[in-house]
Amino acid sequence: MARRSPPQLHTSRRGVVSFRWKLITALSASLCVLALFSIYHRQSRPVPSLSAARSRIPLHKYSGDRPKIAFLFLARHDLPLDFLWDRFFKGGDERNLSIYVHSTPGFVFDEGTTRSHFFHNRQLKNSIEVVWGEASMIAAERLLLASALEEPSNQRFVLLSDSCVPLYDFGYIYTYLMSSPKSFVDSFLDTKDQRYTMKMFPVIPKEKWRKGSQWISLIRSHAEVIVNDDTVFPVFQKFCKVKVKVFGVFTCDEESISFRSLPLDPSNKWLYLKHRRHNCIPDEHYVQTLLTMRGLKSEMERRTVTYTTWNLLAKKAEAKSWHPLTFTSDNSGAKEIEEIKKINHVYYETEYRTEWCRANSKPVPCFLFARKFTRGAAMRLLSEGLVESSTDTTTTS
Repeated sequence: MARRSPPQLHTSRRGVVSFRWKLITALSASLCVLALFSIYHRQSRPVPSLSAARSRIPLHKYSGDRPKIAFLFLARHDLPLDFLWDRFFKGGDERNLSIYVHSTPGFVFDEGTTRSHFFHNRQLKNSIEVVWGEASMIAAERLLLASALEEPSNQRFVLLSDSCVPLYDFGYIYTYLMSSPKSFVDSFLDTKDQRYTMKMFPVIPKEKWRKGSQWISLIRSHAEVIVNDDTVFPVFQKFCKVKVKVFGVFTCDEESISFRSLPLDPSNKWLYLKHRRHNCIPDEHYVQTLLTMRGLKSEMERRTVTYTTWNLLAKKAEAKSWHPLTFTSDNSGAKEIEEIKKINHVYYETEYRTEWCRANSKPVPCFLFARKFTRGAAMRLLSEGLVESSTDTTTTS
């Protein structure tokens, strides 16, 4: 005959379960409040105004004979591949280049933080905290462009990450970019894209929404359009925000905190916070959409000059969080680099468009830079001389 537990034991167990649920609920609410406070605190900090920088941008067109390329580095902290860039810049004429770095606020590039004198004191004094997936990313890009525009001789602007490497020597890249009167901006219409929200209308019409690589190369007039934009950027600021989800308990964002049903057995599901980004990804849409809205499509080569390879074999469940494949010392040899240099066209599946790579209407290799490279990979590039200009590849000069 089965033994039955005393009634008081059942009551005791129900009391323990009830207490645990109440404790979890209270803890979840507290975490939501803390998360919201963190979001509010971060987003309430004003992004430095570009008005002061705009006032320093020359009003007259540059008429000198030594136009420069402005290399704009968007860094998380230091520049781990500075030794490779040091060799690259030494191969050029310093009168033909400028360098700007956006890093963590307060970080200084000096003898103690970089091995290259080219980066000494090249950090922006007005840098901001950058969060991936938020408008702060494109705010940092705008700050870089604004600083570079203060120098009249800067006529080309190249945005680079801290894991980018040059594929050719300075002379080749300089001739390539200067020979073209157009910007190189990867820009296409993605019919499967779900990042646009009708809340952006009418400021940003859906038919003008474009997607593309963050890594751009601009002519000066386009850089000015981006820095002077006071219409499109605020929309990205407003709608590209962080949401925080407490799994199984609460979903909280800046507008609401809503209760979600608890799992039947709380012990089977960990309680944790997960940051969910609004699916806007501004760095892949802002420049492309803005220049399209301004009617500048004909002034762009609609491709990037920075090569990135993606893990196309990722599981379907991981597709939403794809990241670039990393080049290490094992897969960054002569064979891999030459394969990148041989690419002369890009196919855009969503537009059924093949973009044959040209500069000043002449065929050229598609890519001048590549990412995402580790320090070991960069050391191999240097030791094997893999970033020099190929003898069988000509520029548009």
